[in-house]
Amino acid sequence: MRRAYLSTLLALLITGPALAAPKTDVAKVVNSAAFKAAAATLAAEHDRTVADIITLTEIPAPPFKEAERAKAYRAMFEAHGLRNVEIDPEGNVLGLRKGTRAGPVVVVSAHLDTVFPEGTNVKVRREGTKLYAPGIADDSRSLAVLLAWSRALDAAKIKTRSDILFVGTVGEEGAGDLRGVRYFFGKGAYKDNTKAFYSVDGIDPAHITHIGVGSKRYRVTFKGPGGHSYGAFGIVNPMAAMGKAVADLYAIQPPTDPKVTYSASVVGGGTSVNSIPDKVFVEFDMRSADAAELAKLEAQFKAVIEGAVVAENKARSTRVGAVSAEFTPIGDRPAGATPKDAAIVANTIAAIEAFGGKPTFEASSTDANAPMGRGIPAITIGSGGTGGRAHSIDEWIDVEPTASVRGMTIGLAAILATAGVD
Repeated sequence: MRRAYLSTLLALLITGPALAAPKTDVAKVVNSAAFKAAAATLAAEHDRTVADIITLTEIPAPPFKEAERAKAYRAMFEAHGLRNVEIDPEGNVLGLRKGTRAGPVVVVSAHLDTVFPEGTNVKVRREGTKLYAPGIADDSRSLAVLLAWSRALDAAKIKTRSDILFVGTVGEEGAGDLRGVRYFFGKGAYKDNTKAFYSVDGIDPAHITHIGVGSKRYRVTFKGPGGHSYGAFGIVNPMAAMGKAVADLYAIQPPTDPKVTYSASVVGGGTSVNSIPDKVFVEFDMRSADAAELAKLEAQFKAVIEGAVVAENKARSTRVGAVSAEFTPIGDRPAGATPKDAAIVANTIAAIEAFGGKPTFEASSTDANAPMGRGIPAITIGSGGTGGRAHSIDEWIDVEPTASVRGMTIGLAAILATAGVD
């Protein structure tokens, strides 16, 4: 039964009219005997990939505390025979698969961290082919798929022209602010030696994120003298300045094309209900895929804050002190884009179409933002299968083999076309 199932699955993966006219490089890859052997390995070892997903998911990796998962992932890289395996100073895990020609590397990455705080129960629950656990889709499955690709390449004895560098990054989520991939391209050993960058994040292999939505995030702290709500009534109040700043920001009408957004998201401060606060804060998020428009909004935002401070100091007494505002950057993700006619995108489109898929294009904020912002060809792709409820404690994936292996096979074809095959 097992052999019959694998034969049927492989027939679905490597034959059919959709292969009639893919891009030349992808067609050459997909129709080769070596690639068919690699696809067979992905199918035959699917249960092992599922086991890796479970193992990695059940190692907690809360924000800024990915070290234990990184250690386990490094050991997996070493066991898979990758070279120059290391955990870099920022915490990223790197492993190299050598190509046949000297030159820049093709990076294939997935992120180690999750959005869930320390203490979250990450035990995987299985119901049929569905697996439930926080972080299992985002991004533990992708980490395991990187390992599956490495095994498949070795089993098929595929030699790529470019080196392939597999990376598990830290700090992709939230306040991590892409710290892992920022380090990689800012201080890492391969920062000036990257040909193309694949971020494997999410599920659907037909989704191509080729536009990086940039963001600027600030905590603004409004300070004043404070005092008794009755006895000091009439003096300046930093909360009044904060309220005006939020209201004035929301009076700005940002462009819709390119899309530009803002949000006042988190507030805090004060000491008691019967006290004029001496300090309050609010956190702001601003986003756009257009770097120039994002910079324009950032300038408007700062002017709004400063104007609110001036207005409050004019509106009430400053006899015991004035209101001020302090800007603290808490996030800065670069905006960028990889054109659809870039080789990395064209190869991925052709790979999707070669297996009967229809590519869709998205703008999002992922690890690919960092290389995009530096002009390095980069996209984000899904790792296969289906899933849902990302960033929730009932996050899930379906590891039904046909869709799961098909997705992995699409990604591998795209990567090989970009890396080149001898």
